[in-house]
Amino acid sequence: MRNDTRPLLSVRNLRTSFFQDEGTTKAVDGASFDVFPGKTLGIVGESGCGKSVTAQSILRIVDRPGRIVDGEIVLTRADGSEIDLVKLKANSREIRSVRGGDIGLIFQEPMTSFSPVHTVGEQIIEAVLLHSEVGKKEARLRGIEALRSVGIPKPERRIDEYSFELSGGLRQRAMIAVALSCNPRLLIADEPTTALDVTTQAQILDLLRKIQQERGMAIMLITHNLGVVAEMADDVVVMYLGKVVEQGKVDDIFHDPKHPYTKALLQSIPSIDSTPRLKLPTISGSIPHPFNRPKGCPFHPRCVSAIAGRCDVEEPPLQAVGEGRKASCFLYP
Repeated sequence: MRNDTRPLLSVRNLRTSFFQDEGTTKAVDGASFDVFPGKTLGIVGESGCGKSVTAQSILRIVDRPGRIVDGEIVLTRADGSEIDLVKLKANSREIRSVRGGDIGLIFQEPMTSFSPVHTVGEQIIEAVLLHSEVGKKEARLRGIEALRSVGIPKPERRIDEYSFELSGGLRQRAMIAVALSCNPRLLIADEPTTALDVTTQAQILDLLRKIQQERGMAIMLITHNLGVVAEMADDVVVMYLGKVVEQGKVDDIFHDPKHPYTKALLQSIPSIDSTPRLKLPTISGSIPHPFNRPKGCPFHPRCVSAIAGRCDVEEPPLQAVGEGRKASCFLYP
């Protein structure tokens, strides 16, 4: 996608599956993309398309019975060395130094991600002590500064409070503080504005943008909210049923979408110019059950442009459809 700089994180042909008695669920099925330093990559798609499992695979925290079965996740570390995270053991010292150190994660639901029996400060201090050679007093000062940096008032008091004592907006800010406490070079934000009102959503997004500018870190933003992607992202990856169906620059994706799924997603966004009392376009059907994946293109049962005898038989490869653009669709030779 870019030739002028080296990717901070390069994911190639990532496949993560869950092996159950009922069958095998291919949660991520051959995803490939790059995250560049100082840039924001938006990963979008409906619920169940594999966005969160992709993030969990990068940090090697996929719950059993899931595991990575193929692919590479190459991280360029601060000293310039490259490391394939897939080859590391999930509980090894090296991968634990990456989690929170090189890569921070904002979980999707802070209410269930925080420990209810430990204070917010204890959880921040634990992360600082794990990744930095400092004492408890210095770690506490760093925790207070982390809370202050994300806009939490009276951080000297809040650091000793439990997550359930905080409002939804403050809890999300505290989650961001935990993720940023060790100055990661890549921040993975998994639905960072879920369950927040629109005013608080805007504040959280402004906060992420401000911190990115100050620290020069990369952000991998996982969401189904295309409005958030349009405001935050530099590049976009569209996923469907575990596969990347389109990727490109954010302006190209929004002004000239190529894949029928991307077009359908954009058409379903409400617009101030829409005709009053007219129903919004919708994508017919729903994502197929993982145990009953359709043959051929995974989107063809819901696609208005499906080619009979081809889309339901062959699976289109992800190929170039313009400068810096890729899409997996037979509409493009």
